[in-house]
Amino acid sequence: MRQQNNIEDGRHLRSMKTRNKIINAAHHVFLREGFQQTTIKQIIEHAKTGYGTAYGHFKGKDDLLIILMEDVMNKFFEIAHTPFFPTSKEEAKEIILSQVLEFLKIADTEREIMKVFSEAIGLSQTVNEKWEEIRQRFIQSITKDITYSQAKGLARTDLKAEVAARAWFFSNEMYQWEIVFQKSTVSLEEIAHTLTTMYVDAIYR
Repeated sequence: MRQQNNIEDGRHLRSMKTRNKIINAAHHVFLREGFQQTTIKQIIEHAKTGYGTAYGHFKGKDDLLIILMEDVMNKFFEIAHTPFFPTSKEEAKEIILSQVLEFLKIADTEREIMKVFSEAIGLSQTVNEKWEEIRQRFIQSITKDITYSQAKGLARTDLKAEVAARAWFFSNEMYQWEIVFQKSTVSLEEIAHTLTTMYVDAIYR
C-alpha cells in the first residue's frame, strides 16, 4: 500500500511540474507575442512537451490566459480582503487609501501581462466572461464594506451600497488601465489620494 501511494504521489508531482511548466511557457509566449498571435504550438514548443500532454491539462490558450489572469487578480483580491472595520471616517479613509495605492502599484508592476489581458478581453468571449466574474467579485467586496459603514453610521444611508460600489470600482479600474498603458502623467500617490478623497467625502459622514 505504501509503495502504491508513493507511485501515485510521484505521478501527481510530475503532473504538477508539467502543468506549471506549461503555464510558465504560456506566460513567456503571451508576453512575447500578445494574445492574438500566440498559438498552442508556440507554447508547447517553449514548454518542450507534446500536444497530448498540454491538452490533458488545458483546453487551449484561452484557458491558460485565464489561469494567468486569476494569478494576478489574486494579488488584487488579497488587498481587497484587508479587514475593514473602521470606527471613524478618518480610519476608513486611511484603509481605503492604502488599498487604492497598492492596487495601482500592482497594475504598474504587472503592466506587461495586463496588456495581454486587455487584448484577450476584447477578443475572447471566455476571457471576457471571466473578467466580468472578477469584476463582480470586487464589486461584492466593496458593497460589503459600504454596507458595514452604513450600519455603523459612518456612511450615508441614502445611497444604495451596490450602486456606490460599482461607481467606485469602475473609477479605480479606469485608472488601473491608464497606468497599464502608461497614459497617466500623474504619480500613483496623487491618483490614489484624489480618488480616495473624492470617494470618502462623497459617501462618508
